[in-house]
This record gives sequence, structure tokens and C-alpha cells, in this order.
Amino acid sequence: MRHQRLSITLLLTLLTTIGAGFLGGCSEPLAGRSPSVQSQGDRRAQADRLLPEGNWQAKNSRYRLALQYWEAARNIYRELGERKAQADRLLQEGKRQAEADRLLQEGNWQAKNSQYRLAIQYWEAALDIYRELGNLSNVGRSLGNLGLAYNSLGQYGRAISYYQQSIEIFKEIENRPGEGFQLRGLGDVYKSIKQYQRAISYYQQSLEISREINARPATIQSLNKLVAVYNLLGKYQQAREYYQQVLEMYGEIGDRPSDSMPLSFLGDAYKSIEQYQRAISYYQQSLEISREIGDRYGAGISLGSLGNAYHSLEQYQQAISYHQQSLDISREIGNRYVESRSLNGLGNAYLFRGQYQQALKYYQQSLPIFRDIDDPYTLGNTLNNFGYALFKSGDLPAAEKNLFLALEVLESIRPDRDGDSNQISVFDTPDRTYRTLQQVLTAQNKTNTALEISERGRARAFVELLTSQVSPDNGTQLAPPTLKEIQRIARKQNATIVQYSRVTDRFKIEGKQESKESELYIWVIKPTGEIAFRQTDLKHLWQKEDRPKSLATVVDQARCFGNSACQKSLSETRQGDILGSRQLNLQAAGRLEAPTTNSQPNNRTLQQLHQLLIDPIADLLPKNEKDRVIFIPQDSLFLVPFPALQDEAGNYLIEKHTTLIAPSIQSLNFIHQQRTRTPQINTDESNDILVVGNPDMPELLLFPGEEPQQLSTLMGAEKEAIEIAQIFETQALVGNAATESVVVQKMPSARIIHLATHGKFDPFRGIGSWIALTPDPEVSSSPPGNDGLLLAEEILDLKLNAELVVLSACSTGGGKITGDGVIGLSRSLISAGVESVIVSLWKMPDSPTQELMIEFYKNWQKYPDLAQSLRQAMLKLVEKYPNNPENWAAFTLIGEAE
Repeated sequence: MRHQRLSITLLLTLLTTIGAGFLGGCSEPLAGRSPSVQSQGDRRAQADRLLPEGNWQAKNSRYRLALQYWEAARNIYRELGERKAQADRLLQEGKRQAEADRLLQEGNWQAKNSQYRLAIQYWEAALDIYRELGNLSNVGRSLGNLGLAYNSLGQYGRAISYYQQSIEIFKEIENRPGEGFQLRGLGDVYKSIKQYQRAISYYQQSLEISREINARPATIQSLNKLVAVYNLLGKYQQAREYYQQVLEMYGEIGDRPSDSMPLSFLGDAYKSIEQYQRAISYYQQSLEISREIGDRYGAGISLGSLGNAYHSLEQYQQAISYHQQSLDISREIGNRYVESRSLNGLGNAYLFRGQYQQALKYYQQSLPIFRDIDDPYTLGNTLNNFGYALFKSGDLPAAEKNLFLALEVLESIRPDRDGDSNQISVFDTPDRTYRTLQQVLTAQNKTNTALEISERGRARAFVELLTSQVSPDNGTQLAPPTLKEIQRIARKQNATIVQYSRVTDRFKIEGKQESKESELYIWVIKPTGEIAFRQTDLKHLWQKEDRPKSLATVVDQARCFGNSACQKSLSETRQGDILGSRQLNLQAAGRLEAPTTNSQPNNRTLQQLHQLLIDPIADLLPKNEKDRVIFIPQDSLFLVPFPALQDEAGNYLIEKHTTLIAPSIQSLNFIHQQRTRTPQINTDESNDILVVGNPDMPELLLFPGEEPQQLSTLMGAEKEAIEIAQIFETQALVGNAATESVVVQKMPSARIIHLATHGKFDPFRGIGSWIALTPDPEVSSSPPGNDGLLLAEEILDLKLNAELVVLSACSTGGGKITGDGVIGLSRSLISAGVESVIVSLWKMPDSPTQELMIEFYKNWQKYPDLAQSLRQAMLKLVEKYPNNPENWAAFTLIGEAE
């Protein structure tokens, strides 16, 4: 039962009982009446009749007409001196109700035209009135509308809050249809922020309600939402199953789907996996339905999708034809969103045909629309496309101007939610613009400004996270570093900084124009502040006749040392293949037992990487082997084993230079500010040294549907931990003593943390990367809990004070690679307060790892420099394994060197 708690309705009922009429009386309209009243009784009867007439009009949302009846009744009552207070109150609340409804409808109109900020103003004003009147149903409706608006604006935290309030109200008044509608809206928000499982949960709740109350249209809407989200997850079979349910519901009533969007979603799914012909088939079906039911908006969307699909097939004339049809419809129906999408599609098609002036014409038409509808994301991307077209047409100053405008817009999009992983996708939004702007600036010999842009585009979320650790009360947006700031940091580090930036362009590959990585820009900033710029051509990697490949593929080959199964697994995982992920699980969750002892080197790829990354700047690197070189990689270059790179003479880079890496130049500054909170290492004080080795291993579910497998014992890791603990005159935690709860409890007070165990990186979420510890016996093995897998996500919530954390495990330097750096264990540790982290890039053998780590700590007793201590340890193993860098080059230092 629905409980209506509208104060105005109660007043109407109260006043109606006073008069002679009854609610719902369908007397003729007020207009045209000219009653002649001869007595007070007649006048009172007329007023009593006017009241329910107004009530009936209000009930049918004809508030302007209702107000005429109520005002006439009030005037008569005033004239007779009766019921004045009730009549005045009735009229006032009637006016307020009518005003709130007007504001609500005005907001709806603004939202329909994508004017969400204006819509919010109207809806908030309506919400205040509805709350004042106690109209809970419309309060819930207004809150839901605000949730929709903030979701559209990308302010997801506020959207979630409004939807949750709306759902609670509809639950309170037992309005099941309203509750289901708002649950779908809340699911949309979580879909927007890519929390797909939560989105599915809310869609499922909505579906249960709609089925419970037998609401067929709502059921179809919920099913369509599930089709969309399963498409995004790549679970096309489940998406098709839900869509089949939609078709069955229409079959029951002898009709066909009246919503073309699920078919469009299926088209998007096939387009995303490059099955363009199947995508086109679904788009055509979607278009047919839209045309049959007269849905011109849906038809415009389908035509645009067809244009994009033919664009992907490089059939640009077909693409232009469909985009033009979409544009014509959008202008006929006055839908500016579809219009702007069509104009962009036309601009892109002409751009890829090399008809730059035509492309510029369409981009120029779309820009004012995006400004009008207040859509910063699409406005910024259109400015980027506009700038790129200007760049390709040779107008470099205009290209530079518009690309800077694009950055201004895209960087203004701020994540309206907490959490490092949630911010990264927002900060990665301008990535194309950063790269294109560097090309434009470099073409004008503005290489120092290009360095500022390169630095401006990396590790933004990470730097803000570090800033919040150093200055928790600093709520202002962090400014990107200037050239002077970059030079100051280099002087402060007293190191040579090498920053890499990969740029893309369109060029011919096997006779076709394709967008691929074309060049590598390299800046070298010396400790004096002097800056040099070099660049490396990458196009030849793609144009090789025998086997075209990307820079990422070269890095994978270098990390696999000729192991074809390893290369295949890494390639599949990078492409999102679930079977590749399974293979990676099996490979990356353990240290090898025996070292490699090949007598012949297999380092061709290491030499190739040296040619690409080091040869162009070799003359700029320090001559003193003890002077530090800090590499600032990008994308897959974070996984390069820099110490093992070989020059033409066969010398390893570690033999010439002391190396470490960092996510960005600016992050070096904030990592440095985290130090000085703990004293320097002192072997007389051992209580703050935490050494863990070979815990009783947890069970690991390698693949859904399989039996969990216990991770193998690592006796070498146990010996390693015991020997390192002896160096610091402390006791190592081994076996069942190394429970997750004990280790986590000790970590915040430890200055040095060494974890010798199994580890695994998560290439999809990053924060799912883990280190293996002993499960707590009283806790179930299924998460959440102390299940023996210490996740990067859990480390983020710790407050650590360590000078150094060493993850002596497999592939702990890996994770999800983004424009913000590698999302994984090292990032979480530094974010939690650690100054320096040593991690591995592959699965190193157990015995050499033990040797390397013990040698490192012995060196650290002699040298205060972490980078130099690690280098000396590696050099010792180079003597033992000169042809096998896989036995010693996996570990890399991130953060502070001293």
C-alpha cells in the first residue's frame, strides 16, 4: 500500500469535508460561469462546490486551473468572513505545489537538452518545496533526478548519495516502482565508474522488484541494463541470455522490442573485439526498430554507430554517409547531443582521409554545442581532435593553442570520489592530448616546454596521493611542475634524470595507414639543471618485414629471455585474454628453484632495448659509475630491466651506471618529503626490523571452477630471511609465525621490512596484487579476512614509516600499467609512507635471489646509498652468471636512494 503524506492533499480533504461537494466531482469548468448569487447560503454553496472542483484539477496535475477554482473559493469565503485561515493556507500551498511541479518539469526539459547544471538548479528548488510540503513521493523523485544529473556530470560521489536518499524514501513510503527505478539509476552510476559488479547487484535488485510487481516495461529496462553491463565486462554469452529474456517478453505479447538500445549495446560489444560485420548487423537491427517505432533519437544513435563501425573498417565514405544521416535527424529533432556526436564522426572520417580542412569545418561546428551543453569531457576531446587536425594541416601555432585549451578543459574534470584507483581513470583522460601537444611543441623546437607537458601528464593521481600524505590538510589542486621546478628537483636529487615519453602518429604499415607508436622522446636533466633532448624512431619496429611488433612486445621478450611460453602469456594478458591471465597466474606465483646456467648469452632483445633507450643519450650520462641515473619510464617501459641492457660491446648498463626508477619527476620531490621521519639504520636497535621468510603458504584459486592449490614451500627464502635477520641481530618470522595479522601489526613501526615469499601482480586492477603470508588459523580462507594474501589494496590503508621495503618475491614490480604509472604493490607501499621499495620484474630463481639479497644488505652496512648497494650486489652475481641476467637483474629500486 502506498502511503501519501502530502500536507496539501490533507488540507484539500479537510476543506472538502466542510463544503458540500466531494472530491472527484466532474462539474463543468470554471471558465464560462457567471453565477448570480442572491444570498449568503447560495454564495457559500458555490464556494463549497469550487473547492472539490479545484481538488480534482490538482489531482490531474492541472495546477493553473486548480488555482483559479481555489482563488474563487477563497474570495467567497473571505467575503462571507468564514474559513479565511483554511482557505488562505490552502491557496498558498496550492501555489507552492504548482511552483514545485513547474520547476520539476523545467528541470526535466533542461536535462533532456543536456543542460544538467541548469537542471540541477530547478530540481534543487523543487526539492526544497516538496520537502516543505511533505510530498515524499516527489521528494524521492527529485533526489533521483539529481542523482541522474550528477552522474551525467561525472560527479559520481554526489550522484550515489542522492540515489541512496531517494531509494530510502521510496522504501519508507512502500513505493516499489519508484524504488526499482532509482535502483536502476544507482546501478548506472556504478557502471559509469566501472564498478560493474556493484552495478549488476543494483540492476538485479531492480529486476526482482519489477518482476514482483509484474511491471513489464520496468522488467525490460532492468534486463536491458544487465545486457549493457555484461557487454562491458566482455561476458557476451550472459548479455545475450538476458537479451533473449527481453525477446521472450515481447514474444508473449505478440510484439517486437520497442527499445533498440540493447541491440546497439551488442553491436558495441562486437565492435570492441573488432568483429565489425557482426557489430554492423546489430546496429542495422537497432536502426530498423527505431524507425518502426518512430524513435528518431534511437535512429540517430544507430546511424552514428554504423558510421563508427565503417570508420573502423576504413570505409570512410560509408562512414560519412551514416554520420550525415545521423546529423540530419539530430537537427530535425533538435537533439544537440546526437548532433555533436555526428559532427565529430564526420570530422574524424575526413581527418583519417587526410581531408583536414573538411575535418576542421565539422569540428568547429561541434565545439559551440559542447560548450552549450556543458559537457567538459567531449568538449576537451573535440578540442584535442581539432588541434590534431590543425597539426596535420601544418598550422602549428593554432594546433598548440587548441591543444592547451583541451588540456585546460580535460584537467578541470576532477574525480568527485575518494580512492586512488578511482581517480586514475579520470586523470588518464587527457593522455592523447599530452602526447599530441608534445609532438606539436617538438616540431616547433619547444622541447623544454614539451618536457613540462610530458611531466604534467604522468603520475597525477599518485602525486596527489603523496601530497595528501605529506600535507593532509592541503585540499587544493596540485599545480603541475614548471621547468624551474624540474631543474630544482634534479639538483636536489644530485642525479641525472632521464625521462621517456612515447608518442603516436599515423603512418603506413604493410600499405595501410595506422595509428601506432612512432617516436620515443627522451629528456636528460643533469644535476646542474642543464636539459638535453633526443628522440628515437619507433616506426621501424612496426615496419619490419619479418615480424612487426610494438615496444611493449620488445620489453616482454626482454623479460622472458627467449622463453616463448612466457612471451605468449604476457602478450595474452596485456590484450585482456583470460587464458593468458591463467597462465600468468601459474607462472608468477612462485620463485624458481634452480638458476639458469646457459653458457651462451641470449640477450639480443636486451641489446635492442639498449639501442632504443640508451644509445641516443649515452654521451649525456655521467662518466662516474657511482653517480646515480634516475629513469622516469612510461607505459611498458616501467618493466624494462635497465641494469641488464647491453651495449654493442656486450657490457651491461649496471657495469657503467648506478640506476633506479621513479613514476615522475614531481613524485621524487614528495617521496623525499616523506623521509626524516625515522632515524638512519642502526644495527644496535633491532626491534624495528621486520624480516619474513617462507611463511606457511596459503591456498590460491588459480582459476574459477578449479580446486585451490597451496603455494609451494620456499626453503631458499627461509634461509635468506634467517641470514638477513642475523645481519640486523633480530629474529626472522618464518613458517607459522609469519601470519598476516602479526606481520600487518608490526609493519607500521618497522624501519626496514623484508618479505621473502611468493608474490603475484594483478594486470587488470593492479590493487589486487599480493604478497603471500601465513593465513590466520581462526580466519576462513575465503576473503575478506587475514587469508594469507596481503593485497596492494590493503596496504594502501596502512600508515607505514619504513625507510625501505624489499619484496623478495616474484614479479612484485608488475601490476596494471596506466598513464599514472604501475598500479601495484610498489605504488601502494610508497603511498602508505615508505621511502624506498625494491621489487622484482620477473620470476627469479630461489638461490640467486638469496645470494643477491644477502649481498645487498651487507653492502648497505658499508654504503648509505641503496642504489649503489644494490648495484654492487648485482655486479657480484654478474661474475657468477655473466651470460644469464635473468639470475640477477630482476630487482629494481623505486624512490629514495639514500
